[in-house]
Amino acid sequence: MEDRDELTREIIGAAIDVHRLLGPGLLESTYEECLAFELQDRGMKFQRQLEIPIRYKGRQLKIGYRIDLLIDRQIIVELKSVQSIEPIHEAQLLTYLKLSNKRCGLLLNFNVPMMKQGVRRLLND
Repeated sequence: MEDRDELTREIIGAAIDVHRLLGPGLLESTYEECLAFELQDRGMKFQRQLEIPIRYKGRQLKIGYRIDLLIDRQIIVELKSVQSIEPIHEAQLLTYLKLSNKRCGLLLNFNVPMMKQGVRRLLND
């Protein structure tokens, strides 16, 4: 697809559309479902609830984490519906980026008056 910056703008635009129609205060799962609809409607390729396996001392463990959305095999999107983004939320996304060997992630908090206040872009350098 387009370069990473253009792709992140498209994802944020889709999130803004969802937020504009639904507003704040709903469950994270509702925003995920509606954002998936928006992304599909825009022809974007993505995976939902993608499991990240954990390797420890050369062994793959049964536990793991789930990425809310992986867009175009390159951008991880972690959705929240919380009062405010905390450092632990950013740490979670950075961990997902490291474990999946991805460079760019978006942390989207829908529980804000305006969606642009709930957007954080993080890079795994």
